[in-house]
Amino acid sequence: MPGTRRARGPAPRARSALRAGAAALAAVVALAGCGYRFTQRYVAAGGVDRLHVRTFENRSADPELGAAVTAALRDELARRGAAAGADAPAWLEGEVRALEGAPSTAGATTLHVALEVRGRLVVGGETKAERTIRRDGDHLAGADALETEGRRSLELRRLAADAARELLRALE
Repeated sequence: MPGTRRARGPAPRARSALRAGAAALAAVVALAGCGYRFTQRYVAAGGVDRLHVRTFENRSADPELGAAVTAALRDELARRGAAAGADAPAWLEGEVRALEGAPSTAGATTLHVALEVRGRLVVGGETKAERTIRRDGDHLAGADALETEGRRSLELRRLAADAARELLRALE
């Protein structure tokens, strides 16, 4: 018919369905990119879902290692929504050792270090579980003793974070 104009593309109802689908897809993409995720609630041995981490005893030559492991455990529990205050009926306690390593390459350009974390889950004064986690790593030697010690310290902090995640997984 002359003078009538034919619509191109989908019908109005189909266009609104496409718009709704595109909006839903945009919302899913936005939520996926913002860091939100669905997680399962953390529950340790004995059905405990809230824990306090007592300061771990430092049995190493590194004066800050016990505090570093304690902080890493508290951070992990906070991420999992299971952190509790000092008055909690359940707590995690333990000790930390750093095992001095030998050079792992010829010429002592790379040094080996090991971290051992022993943790006890205590509920109402009774030990429910005990685990020992060991992590090993290498670090480069520095130009002098101060730089080498700094690199060793950084490697031990990285190992402390790894050991904290593994200890909490082992106590689930």
